[in-house]
Amino acid sequence: MMDQNRQHARGPFRPRPERQTPDREPAEDLLEGRNAVTEAIASGRPIDKVFLASGEHDRALARIAALAREAGAAVVETDRRKLDQMSQTGAHQGVIAAVAAHAYSTVDEMLLRARERGEAPLLVLCDELSDPHNLGAIIRTAECAGAHGVIIPRRRSVGLTAVVGKASAGALEYLPVARVANLVQTIRDLQRQGVWVCGTAAEGDTPLCRADLKGPTAIVIGSEGSGMSRLVAEACDFKVSIPMKGNISSLNASNAAAVLLYEAVRQRG
Repeated sequence: MMDQNRQHARGPFRPRPERQTPDREPAEDLLEGRNAVTEAIASGRPIDKVFLASGEHDRALARIAALAREAGAAVVETDRRKLDQMSQTGAHQGVIAAVAAHAYSTVDEMLLRARERGEAPLLVLCDELSDPHNLGAIIRTAECAGAHGVIIPRRRSVGLTAVVGKASAGALEYLPVARVANLVQTIRDLQRQGVWVCGTAAEGDTPLCRADLKGPTAIVIGSEGSGMSRLVAEACDFKVSIPMKGNISSLNASNAAAVLLYEAVRQRG
């Protein structure tokens, strides 16, 4: 699946440090923003209550209110200052929904999803991402690219918070996300089931243009500051370097994931 004699790509990929997450523990039971709330209702996710900015005559908000009531959720008009206090994204767009904590999937369910579609599995493993915007963006891109799931570790990783839900633009309602105790063990389990595990790293031994992503593939995206941890990197079957042609020699985690995912889409036709 890979050529050991390949040359490194010029200007290898190095993840760029991202903004820090808030000190407070993010809530996983709130969704913010019009797209995120609309898609949650449309997907059939149970909604307990929808808080709408009071005094606003907005067709989009009125439609969300109607959909929420039809789904059996309570709709409460709320002062915008209260919404601002509740918000963790800082961009609630006049609507926040209270939901049950998002249900995590399993890796086995992701592989079953691929089999049911008659497709080679395409998964994304996130190694200790701390920025919820990055995780949300990865989930959004993975869903758009037809991936079968995203896997995150339980420790030292952001969970499915309101910020993640908003950044995913509703994709979180359609793409399975699994939370595992040990990412290295998960990699080994995937390998035993015939999935090739591809990491992204500056010292990658396979240039992106020569990476074979047509078969069962799991793409590992490292953390924003330090990339993949040593044990995760050692567990990968091969590591891909992303060619960098400009003066800036780095991409953030979500950009790197997008590049790899759409190279897999291109190869799979």
